[in-house]
Amino acid sequence: MKTGDLKIIYEDNHIIAVNKACGEIVQGDKTGDETLIEKVKTYIKEKYKKPGDVYLGSPHRLDRPTSGVIIFARTSKALARLNEMFQDKEQMKKTYWAVVDALPEEEEGTLVHFLLKDEEKNKSHAYDKEKKGAKEAILTYRHVASLNKFHMLEIDLKTGRHHQIRAQLNRIGLHIKGDLKYGAARSNENGGIHLHARKLEFIHPVKKELITIVAAPPKGDPLWDELAKIDFSKD
Repeated sequence: MKTGDLKIIYEDNHIIAVNKACGEIVQGDKTGDETLIEKVKTYIKEKYKKPGDVYLGSPHRLDRPTSGVIIFARTSKALARLNEMFQDKEQMKKTYWAVVDALPEEEEGTLVHFLLKDEEKNKSHAYDKEKKGAKEAILTYRHVASLNKFHMLEIDLKTGRHHQIRAQLNRIGLHIKGDLKYGAARSNENGGIHLHARKLEFIHPVKKELITIVAAPPKGDPLWDELAKIDFSKD
């Protein structure tokens, strides 16, 4: 099992964070492909020469075609606290970058929809009004850069629903580059999409200090490489 391509971006005795690549799968599915959890367990076992099984908990996920920061818990205590944080938008600030094929009507705004998951198609549909079985989905966005015919949005996720960003942007007529499932014109060569979990900000579950974990966008992709050079930080 290879762990050399694993991009560790934060590590201590309680949590470990990885910059997930497009195409990596966090937890096992019907494909049987090697999971990110397995890779991280192997990394910990080898680095710290741990005998027996390595404990690793997963408080959240990223879609397979999405890249970016993902956190794992190295203790059950940290996992329990992180689970609580990911359920509370005030405790876990999640920022994403999304490259889309059109500009939104407003430079920045808040989107509120109701998402209904289609289990058979593994897809979520966003509705403007409440619908039986649907869950409220909230995000805020701002346009931060444009390059050629593509535009980058910085998104703060307020809820954590299935395919939330992809479904909500599709609802307002925006399509993430490469995301065929949600209306993109064509796929990306690597099978991934231009949706990147850029940053997580939270109070450490054990140390009780503010932690900010930032993941660089995928290198070697011409569009990400150019967009990453632009300074669009807030004043």
